[in-house]
Amino acid sequence: MPSWDPAQYAKFGDHRLRPALDLIGRIPDIDPKRIVDLGCGPGEITEMLAQRWPEAETVGLDSSLDMLKKARALNGRARYVEGDVASWTATPPIDLLFSNACLQWLPDHASLFPRLVAQVAKGGTVAIQMPHNHDQPSHRIIARLSEEAPFKAPLAGKLRHDPVDAPASYWRLLKPLVARLDIWEVDYLQALTGEDPVLNWTMGTALRPVLDALDETLRPQFVERYREGLRAAYPREAEGSTLFPFRRLFILAER
Repeated sequence: MPSWDPAQYAKFGDHRLRPALDLIGRIPDIDPKRIVDLGCGPGEITEMLAQRWPEAETVGLDSSLDMLKKARALNGRARYVEGDVASWTATPPIDLLFSNACLQWLPDHASLFPRLVAQVAKGGTVAIQMPHNHDQPSHRIIARLSEEAPFKAPLAGKLRHDPVDAPASYWRLLKPLVARLDIWEVDYLQALTGEDPVLNWTMGTALRPVLDALDETLRPQFVERYREGLRAAYPREAEGSTLFPFRRLFILAER
């Protein structure tokens, strides 16, 4: 997992929260006793889960101490614990497994997803959202630059350029494991404002592994070349906004 800057991630908060709110809104009328939010980040979404189901025990799990510090400062109903999503195990099984914009950072979904589903009790719910925008310029420019000098050597093996599979792949993987399954995608047309807004967006997400891997000499060089590519790919509109289409993949299942 890359390092995280809560303040950088919090920029464009409305855009980042909207997919999670849309997913929560699609969860049926259930009565969970135990909820876990995997990759809870700064905690806003975890607290929304706790508010919707106030009788449940709600836990947010994240590997970033900075994010957990931010979440605990909310002084909400949820409890926050440090942990690795890749090796997390529920004891006993939980009733609602929720994960928003986290699992795309982890490899081997063919093994990971069945293991996570197995942590949910029979009749329980799995609700997952992942960015599926990795074929767009914001991500492909990173992939291209990572293969060029002088960045290729320090970035070798550090980036995963296609971390999320096609929706049909997850359907085939999960259908034998669950009673009900719904998978869909949404393309959000995000109108961002400010100077270099797409760069500022990816500084909080997709660019984090690059920033972690490069030294103080190469990091600004990469960012500047990336900035140039983004300005060409996402020109500013006449009224000042920059349009940044962003696709999200949603999975909702009943165990």
